[in-house]
Amino acid sequence: MPAEPIPALLPETASWLRRRSWNAADRPVHTLPAAKRALGPAGTVSVVLPALDEEATVGGIVRVIRRELMERLPLVDELVVVDSGSVDGTAEVAAEAGATVVHRDAILPRLPAAPGKGEVLWRSLLVTRGEIVCFVDADLREFDPALVSGIIGPLLTEPDIQLVKAMYDRPLETDGAVVPAGGGRVTELVARPLLNLHWPELAGFVQPLGGEYAARRSLLERLPFPTGYGVELGLLVDALETAGLDALAQVDVGVRHHRHQDAQALGRMAATIYRTALERLDRTHRLKASADLVHPLLTQFTRDPLTRAFTAHTHPVTGTERPPMHTVPEYATRR
Repeated sequence: MPAEPIPALLPETASWLRRRSWNAADRPVHTLPAAKRALGPAGTVSVVLPALDEEATVGGIVRVIRRELMERLPLVDELVVVDSGSVDGTAEVAAEAGATVVHRDAILPRLPAAPGKGEVLWRSLLVTRGEIVCFVDADLREFDPALVSGIIGPLLTEPDIQLVKAMYDRPLETDGAVVPAGGGRVTELVARPLLNLHWPELAGFVQPLGGEYAARRSLLERLPFPTGYGVELGLLVDALETAGLDALAQVDVGVRHHRHQDAQALGRMAATIYRTALERLDRTHRLKASADLVHPLLTQFTRDPLTRAFTAHTHPVTGTERPPMHTVPEYATRR
């Protein structure tokens, strides 16, 4: 028998990748202040860093954003670190570096805080004023300001865009060894298969769980926020349902260096993300629809060594099952 042809990207995904995937260099950072001014109040930008015991890295991130995107170029209007209960010097280091520091429990005190990153992001909407809100993880090393300017660029220049995710390489750096594409293990093992099988419209996102993304407040204020690690998947899926695929975009910002979790922590993250997906599948009645898929696909991405662009590779997800052997006539005859 001839081999089955390898499936191509779904037409909708391929079209979206062409129209809604950019490189940070497509919008040079020095051109963005004029675009921001043209928007008036709609162009105000708040950057939020959720932080829990990030004393070693938060100060460096704050200093780079202040120097490059507040003082050298007037792009960011406010920089807020929301501390979710650090027991180290996170709050002091962030304040000294120039951020406004707010403790999670001081925001909406009538509602006891739930643990988790999503809780902090949700509460941050109450203590920021920008019409564009940009979230950045506080554990990043070798921080590049393009992680901010790159993802707010489309929101300053494209009125139809509502949410922008950063895409990047995530090397796995442990014990002195570096695996160039080894990071993002929960993405590849859990989130990407879930999105491809149940929300194939989102299959084109290179880093669906990445913590660096920006959105219009008018969208964020309408979305529910999972309180834990499921927040990135939840917001992406709900943004699709609320605003549509064409309102979503991604920007290539290079490389992201960050702390890596151990296997048990990754397992807890994976379980939370899976539960978040199940809740949305149930809420939108997609479980039954997903069971009707005829040719489910999985799209993965690698960095092309020549063009340096991300290249999509799509594979069939086989689901063929054979019946119990005792139901096969030939087996019954043999027995």
